[in-house]
Amino acid sequence: MSKHTASVALAVVLWFASMLLAQSARPTQELIRDATTQASPRVWTAEDLFRRNIQTPAQQRTPFTPHKIVGNIYYVGTEALSSFLITTPQGHILIDSTYEGNVPGIKDSVEKLGFKFSDIKILLGSHAHGDHQEGDAMVVEMTGAKAMAMAEDIAALSSMRTPSGKARPNYQPLHDQEQVKLGDMTLVAHLTPGHTHGCTTWTLQVIEDGKTHDVVIIGSMGINSNSVRMWQNGALTSLGEEYARGFKAMHELHGDVVLGSHPAMHGMQEKYARLKAGGTPNPYIDPTGYQTELDLEEGAYKLLIQTQQKESPQP
Repeated sequence: MSKHTASVALAVVLWFASMLLAQSARPTQELIRDATTQASPRVWTAEDLFRRNIQTPAQQRTPFTPHKIVGNIYYVGTEALSSFLITTPQGHILIDSTYEGNVPGIKDSVEKLGFKFSDIKILLGSHAHGDHQEGDAMVVEMTGAKAMAMAEDIAALSSMRTPSGKARPNYQPLHDQEQVKLGDMTLVAHLTPGHTHGCTTWTLQVIEDGKTHDVVIIGSMGINSNSVRMWQNGALTSLGEEYARGFKAMHELHGDVVLGSHPAMHGMQEKYARLKAGGTPNPYIDPTGYQTELDLEEGAYKLLIQTQQKESPQP
């Protein structure tokens, strides 16, 4: 082989090798570019979560398809306001009556599922706001159920406006960690204050397909406005401290089924769509769902404090 031919061959080999190296390096460069330009995870503000939860007035009043969630827990609420039916052979438990005007729709949903509204023996709630417990008096009148509520919320519940003028129920007071039992079901009331003084998160166990599941029904740790003062004069406000106690209590809970006083808190629309399509396993069995929602709500709380710390002069 002549020196000229050998030089050309060597040049071709070197060019081909450089092309292979360039091709192998390209994916790494693309990964680096993607990693550096990828958008950061969304940080939800208090008002973002508030709007996500309450949705529209129409959605607060429109019944959602009643359906079995897991075990003996059923959804009988609206598109934006949760109401849960927990059934037992000895009668049923209803959590959250929502607006008084929604009670006939809840009754209809219960009956569509094959249960009797009159078999509701105990009425519970998430927290003393009208969109969750305004209808308590009507439910008690229609069913004869015993109304129970966290002691710290009873004053607000008793003074709540009832559009029909019905007298508010005589609530049996509950306290943190107290159990409510009916038939073979035991619910535990957890005081998770902040959203209201007596905001209540419920835990219980249900069985589905021979497996026991831990259910957490979040009362709410939401903050209704970015203008709510959590930090002032170099320290947490009394409300900020109350939320801190609530989040501490929430961190002590765990579950593989998360539900909430607003269906957006547990992704009901998406989970029900999967359930209706025959999705298995049950999409409501969601081991990471509770922590995900808790992180969102606590993140909004911490963001609000950080913002107010920057705005507030140090003492």
